[in-house]
Amino acid sequence: MIFKKTFTFFIVLFIMFFLYINISFAVSDSPEISAQSAILIDSSSGEVFYDKNSNQVMFPASTTKIMTAILTLENGNLNDIVTVPYAAISNIPAGYSIAALQSDEQLTVNQLLQMMMVYSANDSANVLAFYNSGSIENFANLMNQKAAELGMSNTHFTNPSGMQDENHYTTASDLAILMKYSMKNNTFKHLAGLKSCSIPATNKYQARTFYTTNNLLVDSDTNISNNSYYEYAIAGKTGFTSEAGNCLVSVANKDDLELICVVLAAGINADGSSSKFSDSKKLFEFGYANYGIKTFIEQGYTASTISIANATPETKDLDLVVSSSISALMETDKMDDDIKPDIRLNSNLFAPISQGQVVGKIVYTVDGVEYSSDLIASHNVVPSDSSMMVCSLFLLVLVLLILFKLLFPNKKKTVVEEKKE
Repeated sequence: MIFKKTFTFFIVLFIMFFLYINISFAVSDSPEISAQSAILIDSSSGEVFYDKNSNQVMFPASTTKIMTAILTLENGNLNDIVTVPYAAISNIPAGYSIAALQSDEQLTVNQLLQMMMVYSANDSANVLAFYNSGSIENFANLMNQKAAELGMSNTHFTNPSGMQDENHYTTASDLAILMKYSMKNNTFKHLAGLKSCSIPATNKYQARTFYTTNNLLVDSDTNISNNSYYEYAIAGKTGFTSEAGNCLVSVANKDDLELICVVLAAGINADGSSSKFSDSKKLFEFGYANYGIKTFIEQGYTASTISIANATPETKDLDLVVSSSISALMETDKMDDDIKPDIRLNSNLFAPISQGQVVGKIVYTVDGVEYSSDLIASHNVVPSDSSMMVCSLFLLVLVLLILFKLLFPNKKKTVVEEKKE
């Protein structure tokens, strides 16, 4: 009896230890980062892969300029010429990045956007606010309207640049929503991915060249020394104020999986560099180590072949062709799972069938979610002579029955009606 109890005790202890080890390994997979608030999401679905205080209200600093850029792209014209108003550049405190814009200087909207997104120029942001809405206050109202439309429920803007203001705040989660939305705009994606920009001489200033503040984008081929380069980074916007700390909203794409990362109030590394870049790289690497895009079937692939009963011998065997590729986001440890497709044919598939006609669907189910594509006919399916003869005979009989009814109405019914009178 004692032996059995002792044996049972050690078995339970072993199981608990085993579970503890597994739990420990799972937790250790999540990276340790310095940022006070962070989030990592799939750009397509919005699925959250990592979360650290992502709904905590924070100061966004110059990541604010993402909103300024997308509003300008949606409401303005890149080729418009803008004259810099004195009011837009006169009240920027010392210490904030500027492009040294001059009062009455003329630049295009595209040039202003480039300086704002590449160099984080606060004067460019202010000028764009005046261009869009006539004043910074009016533009802030427009920003808040857009934030509400996008569901950024913990966000409030007071200016277009991210200059420090107690009433200018957001969250990592809200910034991820904003970046997900903005990256659908190809011009924004281009601007947010620029490593540099060159502005030709204007009516007030000589030619200028600016280099990106986003070190994730800067590779060793440039003349800027950088250890923060991330080969899969494609876009982003940095931010910093003493109150907000180091902030970065960035986007990476590896093997068709696009991820959005937000880190707010990041610290400083031992070498003095901002950990917003190293934090972001850790989160991206975590995402790509644990998730990927699996393509189940390619466009144009023959999913199956069926036989059409009433078709000619030459056309009866019909290939069902996939109209568009089917892919799904999956955890990497499930990528090799054998997931069988479900082929759902339309009812009553008889000749004639036209090439390219939709004849059904192919469906893959992953974690309860269906991913599907139409199946289309590979060629024309022609009815056989015998089937045509049967159809013709059927139609002839039908026509004769109709004619008979018209020519010889029901006499019995007529007699009954006469008796009632």
